[in-house]
Amino acid sequence: MSFAEDVQARFAAQVSGMKRLGVAFSGGVDSSVLLALAARVLGPSRAVAILGVSPSLAADERAAAHRVAATIGVPVVEVETHEMERPGYRANGPDRCFHCKDELFTVIDTAVVAGHGLDAVAYGENADDARRPDRPGSRAAAEHRVLTPLADLGLTKADVRRLAHEFGLPSADKPAAPCLASRIPHFTEVDPAKLAQIDRAEAALRALGFGDLRVRHHGPVARIELPVEDLVRAVTDPLRTRVRAAVVEAGFRYAAVDVAGVQSGSFTLPLVAARA
Repeated sequence: MSFAEDVQARFAAQVSGMKRLGVAFSGGVDSSVLLALAARVLGPSRAVAILGVSPSLAADERAAAHRVAATIGVPVVEVETHEMERPGYRANGPDRCFHCKDELFTVIDTAVVAGHGLDAVAYGENADDARRPDRPGSRAAAEHRVLTPLADLGLTKADVRRLAHEFGLPSADKPAAPCLASRIPHFTEVDPAKLAQIDRAEAALRALGFGDLRVRHHGPVARIELPVEDLVRAVTDPLRTRVRAAVVEAGFRYAAVDVAGVQSGSFTLPLVAARA
């Protein structure tokens, strides 16, 4: 039995007896593999991809999610979320993701579960995610009784990517793409104008050929995080002037390239560590 066949068999045992499963779907590799497993085991008509849409979702990510779901053969149900109306989310403390996920799962519970006849809702937390201290969204998932099949199967990020390749998913090598609010330093208020600014800047940089990237919002300064192998070309002509223009046209005054490279959790992890 191959690795994919083994995982599929164990997943089938998890969802035994279910008629329809909803998957909180972002188009990232984790939720894509989860959706593919649901479609393969239950059938495409019994899996529902649920995409939360709000100012914190980049336009490119929204379009990419639809493309991945189409490859899997499952239509996307979009739900509008209003985390911006939650004071705890706007305040942007280390628990911001809790308020965002709580809003998403609340909307799914009230607007999707009954209407689509779902027996359960699952999301793409993997075994590596489950061990991280900086993921308050997992608390919201637990409170809403959202299933975590990938983590429960012990699948690490590497396992998930291996499955994505075996399933032929276009998101197999997709870099992590946290929501746009993660680019704003904690305790600096999140608002739609900042999110739109970040979205424009990152879209313009991707158009220049940069894939994995973050534009951190420091007031007038755009702190650009890129993989180490992209740093030199980003600050060398002719791209240097185009990189600066990309962020200035998005509304920033200054463009700073961070020589540390891409830093996942760079705002949250230091605060979590300080509290430990």
